[in-house]
Order: sequence, then C-alpha cells, then structure tokens
Amino acid sequence: MKVILLEDVKSQGKKDEIINVSDGYARNVLIAKNLAVEATKKNLNDLKLKKAHEAKVAQQEYEAAQELAKNLEDKMVILKLKTGEGGRTFGSISSKEISKAAKEQLNFDLDKKKLVLDEPIKTLGNHEVKVKLHPKVTGKLTVKVTEE
Repeated sequence: MKVILLEDVKSQGKKDEIINVSDGYARNVLIAKNLAVEATKKNLNDLKLKKAHEAKVAQQEYEAAQELAKNLEDKMVILKLKTGEGGRTFGSISSKEISKAAKEQLNFDLDKKKLVLDEPIKTLGNHEVKVKLHPKVTGKLTVKVTEE
C-alpha cells in the first residue's frame, strides 16, 4: 500500500514522502497513529499543492532577505565606547548592543543571533558586521564606534 508520511518515521522515511509499505503495517501502525495517510488521488493532489505553496513562500522569504541585505549595505550604526588615555577602550560592543542600536537608529529589527561577530568590537573606527538574513543571503552592516 502506498502512503504519504505526515511525520518523520524512523527507518521508513521523512515527512511528505510517498512510501510503499505492507497493508497491515500501514493500517495498524502508520494510519492508526496518524503518522501517514493513504496515497489517494485527493491526498496526492493536496501534497502537490502544499509543496507548491511552500516553494512560493520560501521564494518570497529569499527575495525579502535579498532586499533587506541591499538596504543594510549603505546604512551605518553609530555606537559610543568609553576611552581612556592613549585611546584605550574600556569594555566592548557585543551583537546585543548592535542589534539594539539598529532598532533605535535604523528601525531594522535584527536578531542578535543573526549578527556574525568573531569577537566583540574593542576598537574605535568603522567595522563591518555580517548579518545572516537567510541561509543563502548574508548582508553587511557598518558599525561606527566613536569616543564617549
């Protein structure tokens, strides 16, 4: 019997896959536990429509991420850092502070987890921070650090 999996089933397949299993296993285990539905014409058509919708939504998210990356490229966030003698800085600037400043200054809601900093910023000047907007799209945001 052919069934469409509604969830991942160990040693059988992943969600939305069409697999061929014995009739008893399909009726008594997979369908009884709502892990699968029978692969009828209606269910196959529903699956096809669902996949088309997911592809369309994924494409829209990708295009929105590209647009945001383009908008971020020429923007700058200005942060202040306390300095002492000889231009030595006290403390550092983390991704949390950059995210907060981007929200206040540019009205961009950037998640601090999406900002890629190898280490916190501890020097004055301009720094480029990578922003992971989508698995395929990475934007760049300029952070200007000035004396307080």
